[in-house]
Amino acid sequence: MEKDDYVFGTRAVIEAIHKRKFIEKVLIRKGIENELFAELFQLVKQHSIPYQFVPVEKINQITRKNHQGVVALISAIEFIDLEMLLPGLFETGKDPLVLILDHITDVRNFGAIVRSAECGGVNCIIIPEKGMARIGSDAVKTSAGALYSVPVCKVKSITAAIRYLKDSGVKIVSATEKATTLYTRADMNLPLAIVMGSEDKGISSSVLQLSDEQVKIPLFGKIASLNVSVAAALMIYEAVRQRH
Repeated sequence: MEKDDYVFGTRAVIEAIHKRKFIEKVLIRKGIENELFAELFQLVKQHSIPYQFVPVEKINQITRKNHQGVVALISAIEFIDLEMLLPGLFETGKDPLVLILDHITDVRNFGAIVRSAECGGVNCIIIPEKGMARIGSDAVKTSAGALYSVPVCKVKSITAAIRYLKDSGVKIVSATEKATTLYTRADMNLPLAIVMGSEDKGISSSVLQLSDEQVKIPLFGKIASLNVSVAAALMIYEAVRQRH
């Protein structure tokens, strides 16, 4: 992890919050108790910053400097509120193209997906608050800087976000090897959200159940699946093909 990806020390983390740094999560050593920490913890809760109590060994893996049992993981970008963003997309008069990433954990895959999304004109990317690749300097590098161009919405619940999209008139299409319909047969020339699943488990069952359509990318070789970043690019550019 690059040194710009985190801030350590109780006072330093307090200052980072006051300066409105884009804090992804605060890691706190289990059992920590002191007056300054109480001030920090109150700020964390006040600003609804995700936090986690962890063994000191986990913090030591990030830095062995005088961290005082507190490390804040810093995001390279500012996240956008989905409910603020979506109405504006409709107001442009164009059909929104949204990409939902259901727990993509490999930072290189994530960066490559964002790069393809930016090139394909994706309007926003939705990711879960937990179980997702960190958006630090490595993700920015892998995306070739595309993370600075594509709005990213971090949500507490992917299923709740999908329900909001559906209520707003957005079609949900999930890419899964379990489907029988080829991805080129799906109608993507309308308000659309494409869902891509995690590298190991694919799309969660709760998300699949909410999907309006499930599609597959055909495979003719011996390997059972494509890399998720490649599959995402194919899905995005099928939407581009149909729209143009």
